[in-house]
Amino acid sequence: MVNVLKTEEKGSDVNIASYLLVDAFNGDCEQAIIVSNDSDLKTPIEMVQTLFGTRVGVFNPHEKTSWALRNVADFYRPIRKGPLSASQFSNRLTDSRGTITKPSSW
Repeated sequence: MVNVLKTEEKGSDVNIASYLLVDAFNGDCEQAIIVSNDSDLKTPIEMVQTLFGTRVGVFNPHEKTSWALRNVADFYRPIRKGPLSASQFSNRLTDSRGTITKPSSW
């Protein structure tokens, strides 16, 4: 048994960047929208825009703005808390595999 002091999601920025680049390379998109505020995505966005001419927009789900992303995006939109909250799944979902419960911290 261990105590977890800090939980942190890892790797999603790398996954987003990878899929963004692969989709652009394969010609699978005319434009892309990134839902993030992670400035680590600045370089992949620039690469897709420059190498493939793909327009990339950023929708920011956080209160603070990543100016690196805002400045590189072809278009930028903040996502307000109300619409974001209204778009969430229920706290508990059940399917044929079982029940999934959203952590209370979310």
